[in-house]
Amino acid sequence: MKIKLLIFFTIGLFGLISCQQDPGKDKRVEGVPVDGSISSIIRNPATANEPLDTVNVAKISFEEPEYLFGEVVEGAELEHFFKFTNTGKVPLLITDARSTCGCTVPSWPKETIQPGQGGEIRVVFNTLNKAEEQHKEVTITANTYPAQTKIAMIGFVRGQE
Repeated sequence: MKIKLLIFFTIGLFGLISCQQDPGKDKRVEGVPVDGSISSIIRNPATANEPLDTVNVAKISFEEPEYLFGEVVEGAELEHFFKFTNTGKVPLLITDARSTCGCTVPSWPKETIQPGQGGEIRVVFNTLNKAEEQHKEVTITANTYPAQTKIAMIGFVRGQE
């Protein structure tokens, strides 16, 4: 019993002592100098002294960034192919495509798209339990500037009668 009490006391003492020490006490952000070009890049890359090179990047251009599907009955499964072209100067690589809802599922080409070439992003929207006005966005992440581009399926879902 005494050994258990001694171990418990020792662990508690070490825990208390370690909580009192602050190893980074003198290394706070306020101590970092803010002069020079490096710190301005870290703090705000968009306003750094060097101009931002947006010429030599991939660019994704959609034929129609919004698909207006009109009015459908709830429960319909809509499918649309968003056609795009790489209008940039380097190969385009789409790394992700996401929607805010599990009812909208995108799929995209995993291979690089060369400048001047095109592809398509397939989006399936399941309207089950999605009555009224709908605006389903898909955010595409790629090696473009800006890194994210949005496409959308827009329309009205009429409830089942």
